[in-house]
Parts: sequence; structure tokens; C-alpha cells
Amino acid sequence: MSYNNIIIPQKLKEIYSDVYTPEVLSALSSLAHFNKDIKEAMASRIQRRAERQQQKKRITFLDPESYIPRTQIKVQDARDGKFEGAIIPADLQRQWIQGTGPAAKPNAPVESSIRNVAYALLSGADGWMFDGEDALGQVKTMSLDNQRNLKLAISKDPVFLKVAEIVAAEMNRWSMSFFGRSIVTDWKEQLNFTTKIFRARGLHLDDRHIRDSKGVAMAASIVDLTLYVVNNYQELQKAGSSIVLYLPKIQTAGEAALWKDVLTALEDHLGLSVGTIKVYVLVEQLEATHQLMEIRAALGKHFVGYNTGRWDYINSVADAMAWDKSFINPDIEAITMTYGYMRNYENRVRCAVNTPDINGNFALWQGGMEPNIPVGSEAGVTASMKKALAGAEREQREGASGKWVAHWKMVNIVRPVWEKVGEANQLGRKFPTLTYTQQDADGLILIEKAPTSIRGARNLLSVAIQYGNAFGQGMQAAALKPADFFGNDDILYLMEDMATGEIRLSILWEWVHKGATITEDDLETGTKAGDLFSIALFVRLLEEEYQKLLKAGNKDVFDESKTTTLPISREIAVAYIQSEVKLPWFIDLLNINLNNNNHEEAKKRINMYIDAFIKDGTRITENIDFVV
Repeated sequence: MSYNNIIIPQKLKEIYSDVYTPEVLSALSSLAHFNKDIKEAMASRIQRRAERQQQKKRITFLDPESYIPRTQIKVQDARDGKFEGAIIPADLQRQWIQGTGPAAKPNAPVESSIRNVAYALLSGADGWMFDGEDALGQVKTMSLDNQRNLKLAISKDPVFLKVAEIVAAEMNRWSMSFFGRSIVTDWKEQLNFTTKIFRARGLHLDDRHIRDSKGVAMAASIVDLTLYVVNNYQELQKAGSSIVLYLPKIQTAGEAALWKDVLTALEDHLGLSVGTIKVYVLVEQLEATHQLMEIRAALGKHFVGYNTGRWDYINSVADAMAWDKSFINPDIEAITMTYGYMRNYENRVRCAVNTPDINGNFALWQGGMEPNIPVGSEAGVTASMKKALAGAEREQREGASGKWVAHWKMVNIVRPVWEKVGEANQLGRKFPTLTYTQQDADGLILIEKAPTSIRGARNLLSVAIQYGNAFGQGMQAAALKPADFFGNDDILYLMEDMATGEIRLSILWEWVHKGATITEDDLETGTKAGDLFSIALFVRLLEEEYQKLLKAGNKDVFDESKTTTLPISREIAVAYIQSEVKLPWFIDLLNINLNNNNHEEAKKRINMYIDAFIKDGTRITENIDFVV
């Protein structure tokens, strides 16, 4: 059968015929027309962003008498709960701990790559969000490897089961040394415990392997949704499991309504009833916090809950306030979930989920990410785990039904916080109804006094460059820490994904272009409290931190990367920071250099991107190396 409205290289269709099945190709073809809608929505995003920058405007709440785009729902009705939401399915009623990570490794055979899935499903997590976006490398065909591994695992293919048995034994050896007990008693039964969840790539990203009939790169959201659902919905339903996704980077209720139309169209194509596919929404954008009830209403029967992610949200606030010289973030370590605008953001989310819909249904709130990994010195692990537990206890008290961890080893450390309380969830816990005042809007951009230090700048810069390097190597989730702490086992590595590089460069851009005031003396640089953070200071710190990475051992910075992806990561960081116009997405610069190790070619691509964006707001998001 021919599918003339989608273009996939024939070689890929053959190599991944188990992923690009006839059923998948048919569904992709039926959804291809949404590519135009998504591109228009993304152009609208950039236009709104540009207008705010030029007119020095803050994001505001919607007119209550207006209608949510693509719907017949009035904004005030959405705020009042006059819409039909979802009943939370049984396997999402208790989600004390959700783990997150990719289902594939870069440049690895299936037997090695699929170990990621085994660790996840044997971890004891209530749910695992297999990431197709921020934590999944995109080099070569990793997005397809990710889909293949999930299909093999969900169908319990013998290849997966063989690996799972081996992984279970390895996990127990670790847990015996750490807890003094096994964490996997019956590995076959354990595989049935964890709810499978998939995070599709956001509307702002393009797939690297598919174009529409006009040669325009296909929105990655369409591809990820289709490949995951079509390849796995029958096996999931056979096992009595829900079909669940996380939707990232939604900025407006109109975008949520677009997602709803795509979801419903796929359900119709597959003969599924509306609302069969359930979705959580990651609240990662400042604009979204102004439209939380509207987003719930737009997604209707699909929507089950929100997640309060930290890194992406910080970046979105910084980006929205790039025009305001008085808005300057402090050291990233100071921007916790109890800091200024973060505190107000979290409060709006918990109020939004516990406002009932027209049928009295509430929604879930999944708390933020715990990036710690319990590997290091005894003192370091003890201190970090104490901090991790304190964070989990705070979120549980505040009303979260669970939280995230970034590594399987953290599941059994953090899960007892909710287990001890013993409540399946916190649906319907009483919080005030959301209000939409100027005070509310001001709280969402509230900056509080906190350190802005040279130590903080070094941490921002070192980890940002390391992250760009890991991305180029195919590891969008990587255990990182600042170079000054390499070899110091008291300072633990943290699991970082795309958002961490994004926000670190975003904060440094603020410091350079808005003239951040240093709050502490620094002997090494001779900087005094009260000095401004200048471009000259940035250049000096860049050179010093880069040299540390070049001298680092292979454990922390792969030797082979020091002449390939590391200098490209540095080039991207410099271009981002020095650009007078704040660029919208750090990931764009990384994506156009995927699979490219030539430094001069990287410079050309970076300049091409910046020139196009400054000229008319065009983001180059397609795979430049796409060949049919």
C-alpha cells in the first residue's frame, strides 16, 4: 500500500519494519495533515514571543469571555469546571513514584540497549515514563531504537525476558549491599507492576526521519504518538493497562486543544473510544500556568494530571522575561521549588488539579524530579539522600500524589515517603479556587534575594558544556557535576537532561546581557561583591572551565569527545551567550549538529540558525542531513 503524504527513506523502512509497520504507516498517513496545524501553532508561539520582547509585555491571563481556540469552551466555563474531564483509571490511582529515562542506549545492540527498560520495569516504581524527548539521545536512529525496545518489552518478547532475568540479579546484588535486602523477589511478576508511560517530543520539535508530501519535516509529536500507541495499544489493553502519555512543552490551551484533536483522530483511526488515550501534562511553561484550567478543559477526557518539573519551567520564565532588565535569576542552586516564582507556580498547579470538573472528577498532581543518584562516598550519599527525602516529604505534605526520580536506584529510597502515609493519592484535597488577579500574575515572576556568585557561574558553565557534549555523544540523560568536583565523592553526580543545559545557558545569558550583580567576593578572580557580571568575565570563566574539561579523565569527559563534540558544545554555548537576541531553544543548536563532529561545519550551522532567527523568527528545526 502506498502512503504518498509521508516520506521515509526506504532503507529505514526496511531496517525498522517492526516499528514502521503497515498499521503505523497507515496511521501516520491519516494524521499527516496535522503537520501544517502544528507548524502554524509554532509560528504563532514565536510571534507572541517576539511581540512581548518588542513591546516589553508580560504574559497575562486570558479574557474570561473568550473561547479556547479549536474548541467551543468559554474560558470562564473552563475555570469554573464546566467541562467533562477524565475518570482516573485504576492503574494511575496510585503513582507514588514515577521513574523517568530513555528506553535505549546510543550505538548499542538490542540486548544491551533494552537493559534500560528492564531496570525501569523491575525498579518497583509505580509508573515509568519512557522518554522520547529530553532524556533520549537522537543520534543516528535512537528514536527508532527507543520505540523498538518498548515494543519488545511490552509484548514480553523472549529477547527482553532474557535480559530482564539478568538485570534482576544485578539489581538485587546492588540492593543487598545498599539496603541489606533484595528489591526484586519474582522478576517475572515484577514486570507487571509498573505502569508504562511514554513522553512524546513536544510540538516545537521535528522528527529526524519523516517528512510530509511537501518535504516539510514531520512534527515529532505526531510521529512519537503514533509509533508508541499503534505499536503497543493492543498489548497494553490485553494486559489491562492504560495507554498513557506525558505531553511536554505545552504553552497554551489552544495548543492543548490541538493535541486533543490529534489524539482523538488517532483514536478514531484505531476504532478506540474518545479518551482511551490518557495524558499527563508537564507544566514547563510560564504561559501555561496562566491557563491551567483551560488546558485541562481543552484536553477533556484525555487529561489525568499535571507534573511540576523544575528545570524547563525556570527556563521558560527566564525566556518570557528576557526583555526585562530587572528580572535576573540567581545561582541555580537557589532556585528550589520553594523559591519565589517557583513556589507560586507549584501552588497554582495543585489548586488547578483539585478543582472538580462538571462530573466532580479531580486530577492528579505528580511532583517534581529527584535527580540524585546514590553513588559516592558514604558521607556524600547520606547527605544527598537526606536532602532527597526532605524534598519528597515536603511535596507529599503540599498535596502531590507522588513524584519523579531519574534513576532506578532512587525508587526504593523515596517511595516509602508515600508508602508510610498509605494514601493512594491526594485527589480532591481542598485548596482555594484559582484566582486571576495582578497579584497572581506578579507572583509567577517573583524574584527573591539569593546569591549570584562566581562559584554559581562556574557550575552553570561547566555543566552546560558537559551537557552539550553528552548530547552530541547520544546521551541526552547524563550523570554530571561541575568539573571542580571531579574526583570528590562527597559531591554526587546528578542525572541531567536537556532542560539542565537549557536553563544554565539561559541564566548566564541574563547575567551577561542584564548585568547581574555579584553578591560575594571571589578570591580566584578578584571579583568583589557589587561587581557586574561582564562578557569579559564570562570569557575568562569559559576558558578556565573548558580547560578543566580537556584535562579531565575519561570517566568524566570521554577522551574521544575532546576533539569532536566537546569543542562544538563550547561553540554553541558561546554563540548562545553572546547573541544579543536571546535564542528560543538551546536544543535547536544541538539538533542541527547531531551526527556532525566537524567544528567548522558546526560554526556554519550555528551561524545559519542565528541569522535565520534574527532575520524573521525562523527556527531551523529539520534534520539538515535528511536524505531520501
